[in-house]
Amino acid sequence: MTMQAQLHCLCLFTLYLTTGYGQEEKFSGPLKPMTFSIFEGQGTNQIIFQFKASPLAVTFKLTGETDDIFQIQPDGLLYHSKALDRETRAVHKLQVSALDAHGNTVEGPVPITIEVKDINDNRPVFLQSKYEGSVRQNSRPGKPFMYVNATDLDDPATPNGQLIYKIIMQLPKVNNVMYFQINNKTGAISLTLAGSQELDPLKNPSYKLVASVEDMGGQNEHSFSDTTSVDIMVKENIWKAPEPVEIEENSTNPYPIKITQVRWNEPGALYSLVEKEKLSKFPFLIDQEGDIYVTQPLDREEKDAYVFYAVATDEHRKPLAFPLQIQVKVKDINDNPPTCSSTVTVLEVQENEQIGNSIGTLIAHDMDEENTINSVLGYRIVDQTPKVPRDGLFLVQAYSGMFQLALQSLRKRDTPQYNLTVEVSDKDFKTLCFVQINIIDINDQIPIFEKSDYGNLTLPEDTAIGTVILTIQATDADEPYTGSSKILYRITQGDSEGHLEIETDPETNTGYVKVKKPLDFEAVDVYNIVFQAENPEPLVLDVQYNASSSATFRLIVTDVNEAPQFSQQLYQARVREDVAKGTKVGNVTAKDPEGLDISYSLRGDKRGWLKIDPVTGEIFSVASLDREAESLYRVQVVATEVGGSSLSSTARFHLTLMDVNDNPPRLVKEYTGLFFCYPPKAPGSLIFEATDDDQQSFRGRHFTFSLGRESLRKDWEVSKINGTHARLSTKHTGFEERVYHIPVRINDSGWPPLEGTVSLPVTFCKCEEDRCFQPAGHMPGIPTVGMTVGVLLTTFLVIGIILAVVFFQIKKNKGQHNVESAQASEVKPLRN
Repeated sequence: MTMQAQLHCLCLFTLYLTTGYGQEEKFSGPLKPMTFSIFEGQGTNQIIFQFKASPLAVTFKLTGETDDIFQIQPDGLLYHSKALDRETRAVHKLQVSALDAHGNTVEGPVPITIEVKDINDNRPVFLQSKYEGSVRQNSRPGKPFMYVNATDLDDPATPNGQLIYKIIMQLPKVNNVMYFQINNKTGAISLTLAGSQELDPLKNPSYKLVASVEDMGGQNEHSFSDTTSVDIMVKENIWKAPEPVEIEENSTNPYPIKITQVRWNEPGALYSLVEKEKLSKFPFLIDQEGDIYVTQPLDREEKDAYVFYAVATDEHRKPLAFPLQIQVKVKDINDNPPTCSSTVTVLEVQENEQIGNSIGTLIAHDMDEENTINSVLGYRIVDQTPKVPRDGLFLVQAYSGMFQLALQSLRKRDTPQYNLTVEVSDKDFKTLCFVQINIIDINDQIPIFEKSDYGNLTLPEDTAIGTVILTIQATDADEPYTGSSKILYRITQGDSEGHLEIETDPETNTGYVKVKKPLDFEAVDVYNIVFQAENPEPLVLDVQYNASSSATFRLIVTDVNEAPQFSQQLYQARVREDVAKGTKVGNVTAKDPEGLDISYSLRGDKRGWLKIDPVTGEIFSVASLDREAESLYRVQVVATEVGGSSLSSTARFHLTLMDVNDNPPRLVKEYTGLFFCYPPKAPGSLIFEATDDDQQSFRGRHFTFSLGRESLRKDWEVSKINGTHARLSTKHTGFEERVYHIPVRINDSGWPPLEGTVSLPVTFCKCEEDRCFQPAGHMPGIPTVGMTVGVLLTTFLVIGIILAVVFFQIKKNKGQHNVESAQASEVKPLRN
């Protein structure tokens, strides 16, 4: 077989196996730089491209990174004789030259690039067959604490090298809850929310995971995978609040001073402190190791405790966990002396106070912490002034500050006051306090009246309330202006109803007897009064009030003629307005204090509706009552005593009239301007309103409306709009130009029902600008043109006659020019 026939057969064979393609997706072309992409793993003898050169070229030459894989035939057919492997070489750089018969280069060398395209021919492999890690309990969910890594030799830029991580098993799996999660792209393992909350090294100190990795993005059933085991130890959470810290106040050590610390479970956390309450200056700081310092001396008396929070955040300032509460207590030192509660403490003791009795307590304070040795105070008397009748009259309890009478009872006449100097001390400091003890006079003297009988006193029964009727006086030998010498008077006998009272002058102890309630001769005409004088302060045990503290007087009440008295000042009654004449509508009662007979009469009965029985006080109707005229009828009732001074008194009588349906309906106003334009172009309507004078019910008025004559129904119609309004409508347009008087019947809804007939004047007239127009000659009461002319002519004639008479009279009296004569001549014809 010839060489040409052999090449022809080879070309047919390789064309059948071609898998490569160039930039222009053609399989032949001129010799020029080109790039070809070929999938790895394909069979041998695969044609890539057929190069064509100038006629001078008889063969081609291939050089470069052939790796004994790429070959070119003399006719320019480029092919690979072995399968490509991207993982061995991903890109082959070749050069092709065209040679003449002498081996000289005619064209080229031209660069040819072969890109080997990846196929999924490598499985992913974990870098370790077993991973070990640890995590703190309560670590932040989602924050990685370890990684697993796998590699795949396939192209990572294609799905062949895209790896997906999964956790396919967790042991133990408590309550079927996953405590761990993995980032499917990075292999980062972190806690789930449940794991962050529930992991406890005391319950399960370790967990085993099985993690898998899969190529092709886990989306292809032909993908490769690998697995590895992960052992995880659970460590105790060290992010815990420290124990409360105690710092001694006003420490002289150099600052800042470390007082406690906090630690996050992992390195790299950022720490800060947050105040619980806003302070003018916050005396604490924390460094980035988690150590907490106090920055200045603390004063317990200024603030005895601090509470604030330690916060741990990541590099983005996001909290890693809940803040921890830090408690600092300031420890007291004895740096405050005792203080007295006041400049001078004043106490009082009575003259007869027994030895050992408590007089009072001196209150002192210490700003140091309570219930500690620093605030325990001791009391000691260091001086007494005066020392009469002797020194040491008082005792003070060493730790309570309570004073007692020590040696004897005191007497005010010896000295009215003692001044004590008291030393108050704690374990390091001493303070002097001052106590003043006043001797109080005891109530051992009773009040004594200046006289025991104030005689008789006569008063009329109409004596005004508040009148002073008697002045009484008692004296007390106890210390003035004290509760022991102040006198209060009270009536112990003779005035059980409390008609009298006694007021005391606080300066003089004088008692003023006053009338407190009206006196009544008819009830009590003689009062035998017994007074008692007492002190507001109790008497000492061995002293009692006696007869010297009592006095008497006799009050005689004289009779005064008084006016009758009504049992009440306002009498009220209710009757229907249609009550029959002579009906009893009410009654009044009055009594005369002297027992005289009473005569009743009415005053202000302006309508003459009532009369009263002068003896019994019964009130009767004597005329028809009318609620619409007056719904509340007011009169006065006069009670006059018969005989004596004919004194009288008055009371009010109010009679409420209840409504009866006795008023027929009527129009709410006089309708004089109702009109229709003439000639009417279409039927029209007018609205009118009705009312009546009876009392309106809570439902309002309800009238019914109808035409007054049946004969009107062919021309007119009345229709009800609501309870008070109706519409009068025409039924056609054939009306004359005149006034129509339309009778309308209106019925009310009362009982018995009443009916009223009203007349509505409706005018048909010519209209201008939607107003009724009538010529003046046709309007009643306006004179016609002829009548107007006649009136004017008659007026002019009378004026002319008057002027002629005046002129004649002036001429007759010529020469007289005074005003008075002229006036007389003017009025004289008028008299004629």
